[in-house]
Parts: sequence; C-alpha cells; structure tokens
Amino acid sequence: MIVEERVYTMTPGGVHRYVELWNAHGREAHIQCLGTPLGVYTCEVGALNTLTYLWQYVSLEDRTSRRYRLQRDERFAEFRSKVRGLVVQQRNRILTPVPPSP
Repeated sequence: MIVEERVYTMTPGGVHRYVELWNAHGREAHIQCLGTPLGVYTCEVGALNTLTYLWQYVSLEDRTSRRYRLQRDERFAEFRSKVRGLVVQQRNRILTPVPPSP
C-alpha cells in the first residue's frame, strides 16, 4: 500500500472557493476514478491557504492506472478549468508505510 499526499497552495481566500467547486464539480469524478480519499484537509496553523488530499493505492501501478482514468474524465477536465486560477503551487509526495503501519 502507498499513500499519495497532494498539497495545493491557493490564492489567499481560494481554499473555500476550491472546496465549493470540488464538491459541486470534481468530487464525483475523483471518487469514481481514484476511490474515496483517506482525507481532505485544510491548514489552520503553518502554511495557510493550502488544501491537502491523501489518496491510498495498492501500488504505483494502481496509482498510474487510476490517475490515467481521472485525466481522461470530462467532469475532471471541467473541474480543473474552474479551479486553475485558484491554484498557485502543487506538491506531491508518495508515502510508503513503515512496519508496523497497516
């Protein structure tokens, strides 16, 4: 199992608008293609104006397959066009568990 952490830095005040758009236009495509996220988080202390997704995959190949499917989803393309102006920076990390983590 691997976990992908995707951190998006938004324009000041952009997180609220991004979450609204994600719930209305992006959430369904994300869940159908990637599965239910382990979590979606905002930050109250530290790097503000950020949104973090945690996605779980069986393997890197599983991640590649699911992300490929998402990139070809028309609903996701529509969502991405709506939020493009809100995202300033993106950072991704692949996290692998350390025993005895599940």
